[in-house]
Amino acid sequence: MMHQPQPTGTLTLTGREPLFMIMNAGSGKHDSTDRQAIIRAVCEEAGRHHELLLVRQGNQLEATAKQAVKLAREQAGVVVAVGGDGTLHAVCQAVVGQGVPFGVLPQGTFNYFGRAHGISQDLEQALRDLLDARLEQVSLGRLNGRYFLVNASVGLYPRLLEDREAYKQRYGRSRLVALWSAVVTLARAHRQLHLQLDYAGQHRSLRTPTLVVCNNPLQLDHIGIDPQLPEESDHLIALASRPVGTLALYGLLVQGLLSRMGEADNVISIGFETMTAQLGSRPRLVKVAMDGEIFRMRTPLQFNIVPKALPLLIPRSAPPPEHP
Repeated sequence: MMHQPQPTGTLTLTGREPLFMIMNAGSGKHDSTDRQAIIRAVCEEAGRHHELLLVRQGNQLEATAKQAVKLAREQAGVVVAVGGDGTLHAVCQAVVGQGVPFGVLPQGTFNYFGRAHGISQDLEQALRDLLDARLEQVSLGRLNGRYFLVNASVGLYPRLLEDREAYKQRYGRSRLVALWSAVVTLARAHRQLHLQLDYAGQHRSLRTPTLVVCNNPLQLDHIGIDPQLPEESDHLIALASRPVGTLALYGLLVQGLLSRMGEADNVISIGFETMTAQLGSRPRLVKVAMDGEIFRMRTPLQFNIVPKALPLLIPRSAPPPEHP
C-alpha cells in the first residue's frame, strides 16, 4: 500500500542537514567511481555529513530508499536520489508522506524531472546547488496508487521504452540511440487500444495505439503541446493519437522532435485532475510505463494529480515550477 502524502509545509532547512544519498551505480552515462569521488569531495569541502548508499541493480532501490528514509527521519536529514528518472521514481515512492525533504542529482539520458525544476545536469553544480537549496512543494501524478514524476503510459509507449532500453544495453546511452530505437519500433505492426475514459463528468471512447499521461511541463513544451489550462490548479495531461499507420506515426515523431506535435490533427490532448481509463470489458493486467520503468497493473487505470505531495530541494535561483 502506498503512503498518503502528509502536509509538509512545516519542513524547514538549516543548511546543515545530513544527506543520505541513494546512488544507482548502474544508471547514467558516467563512471560511478568518478561520480562518488565528486560527491565526496564537494560534501567534504562544504563540511556536510553525507552517506552514500550504493545499489547495483534496480530491484535493490526500494529497500535502499526505505533505509535512507529511516536514517533521514532519525537524524533530521535529507534523502537524495542520484541517477536517472527511473531511480528518482523509485526513491520518490519511499519519500512521499514521510516528512523528509527530497533532493535529486540527475544522471540519466533525458532528466526531464530535474531540468523542469532548474536542477543542473552537471553533477558538481547540482550538488553545490543542493547544499544551499530551498524547498518547493511539488505536485505528483499517481496511477493506481503509485506516484510518477514525469509521465505514465500504456500501449505503444511502453514498447518504445523497452526497445530503447535494449538498444542502450547494446549501443550505449545517448539521445541518438534512443531516437534510432524509436524509428525501428514504429516500423513494426501495432495493436490499437480500445479505451473508455471518464474524467470531469465526461465519458469518451477512444481507439489509439497509446495513451501517455504527462506531469512535466518541460516534456510537453519540447514536443510542442500547450494545454491552455487554468493556472489556479494542477492538472495532468493525457495525450493520445488517433488510429494511424506507420508513416503517420513517423510524422508524429518528427513533429515531436520539431516541437510541433500540438499542430498535428491526429493528436488528442485532455487536461484533467482525475481520470479512469478502462481497457476492454473486464479487469486485466496491462503493461504500464512510469518514468521510464515498466510495471504490470490491473485495469481500470486510475490517474490523478496529487497537489504539493513532494518537498523537493531546488536551486535558490530556480524560478517557481510551471504547472502542466
